[in-house]
Amino acid sequence: MRVHRFTFAALAVAAGLSLTACQNGDDGTGQSAPSATSHEPAPGGGSSSNGADQGGGSDSGGSDQSGGAGTGKGSSAGTGSDASGKVDRCHTDELEITAKDNTIDGDPDGTVTVQLKNGGGRDCTISGYAGVDLKTGSGSLSAKRTGAPADRTVLENGRSTAFGITYPLNKSGGSGVRVTGLLVTPPNETKTVTLAWPGGPTLPVTDGASAPVKVGPIGSANQGG
Repeated sequence: MRVHRFTFAALAVAAGLSLTACQNGDDGTGQSAPSATSHEPAPGGGSSSNGADQGGGSDSGGSDQSGGAGTGKGSSAGTGSDASGKVDRCHTDELEITAKDNTIDGDPDGTVTVQLKNGGGRDCTISGYAGVDLKTGSGSLSAKRTGAPADRTVLENGRSTAFGITYPLNKSGGSGVRVTGLLVTPPNETKTVTLAWPGGPTLPVTDGASAPVKVGPIGSANQGG
């Protein structure tokens, strides 16, 4: 009987130790780690939520591999440029074209200034000569180019440029040729804008040997002749 009692006592002690070990294993410090897939970075080293990729920072502001944050802005080539950085030309529908008389007393010829304002919402380029025709009671009269050099200009959105038209003043005392309108076609365009003629109401009658009206290049306001 004594042997059996010692055996039961030993078994009881062993069971108590086993129970204590199990309780320690359930302590908070022994909890298992969360699944690795819940925080796994996207391929390429950047989280899939910040838009970073291997080629550099994204437009949404994710950081790139060089450590610099994306700005979210477009190409540095400027508004209105294509992928190559080339700025497209100004189109007729993007330009607000107006004309006003700019004749100065004492000048031998009359001057009309034509202004072209970029209202297209983007930068555009313009250069060369505009097509200019005067509508008269005797038909259309095309202006002759002065031959002055024409520089290429990047016309920023909301900005303006201008050119001049010179024409002979009718000092003959006769009725002359009545001007009824002004036709302007921007450089490299085919669409024409019709404006009221703001200059002298008539031109002197000529023999037709030379064009009495001259047009200067874009950017040559008040220098039509």
